[in-house]
Amino acid sequence: MADSGPTTLDDLLRAGRQMFAAAGVGDPALDARLLVEHFTGTTRADAITAPQRRVEREFADRVWAAFERRRNGEPVHRIIGRRGFHGLDLLVSPATLEPRPDTETLVDSMLPFVREVVRRHSRCRILDLGTGTGAIALALLSQVPEATAMGVDRSEGALATAVQNAGDLGLAGRFTPLCSDWFENVSGRWDVIVSNPPYIRSDGIAGLARDVRDFEPPSALDGGPDGLDAYRQIARRAPEFIDPDGRIGVEIGFDQKQDVTAIFLAAGLEASGSAKDLGGNDRVLIFASASPGKAGT
Repeated sequence: MADSGPTTLDDLLRAGRQMFAAAGVGDPALDARLLVEHFTGTTRADAITAPQRRVEREFADRVWAAFERRRNGEPVHRIIGRRGFHGLDLLVSPATLEPRPDTETLVDSMLPFVREVVRRHSRCRILDLGTGTGAIALALLSQVPEATAMGVDRSEGALATAVQNAGDLGLAGRFTPLCSDWFENVSGRWDVIVSNPPYIRSDGIAGLARDVRDFEPPSALDGGPDGLDAYRQIARRAPEFIDPDGRIGVEIGFDQKQDVTAIFLAAGLEASGSAKDLGGNDRVLIFASASPGKAGT
């Protein structure tokens, strides 16, 4: 707890580092800095050039409350309520999965095709299944001004978060939310379908790190008994909704490449590409319609 005396930036940063180190937090210095900066409205430069800057009690109390939450396992970006993703600053809510760098691999993998569709047709229609914060769709829209996207989620809370993010980023005019359980309320055909679905085995959730297990929405994690339920649902109906020249990109767990590929091939789709994340793990699979005459990648 904070004492009753004057508090400086250096006091708070040092106390946070010590608290988090004792609690076994992975990066005590970074987490302390992020929380202090957010709740005091200061910058890293302030901490370097003015470490003895006084922090008013109101703001110091907010920092201490955030420190306690982090010590109890809550992820720092959930405490802050925002997370960077592919150069975007996104709102994170209790209804959404916290976007992570691994998912940027899906954005990077699909961008060349999105741009190719725009080159051919002057537009690209993107369907983001299980949109959550809107991270994947909004990252693609931010890079390709001619593209439009529909973000699908069965959680109204998640959709509200995605809509706010779209508005904050100036992308609301090209982003449409839809409450739907996968394809249930979707219509039309799409040039690109993307998804980061839940893919953790039900019996594996209890063994996840506390900051994931206890703070991420369970529906965004639980992929059923073998972790593959969502892929089966997506693959089963994707041929109805993907343009003959379109592409479907999905994020996968590190050990799911063979199983997910088999599911999509059995649904009549063709493997079109794959990508590994920065850790060298299989992370993205891309599929195409098996209909004749589809364009190359």
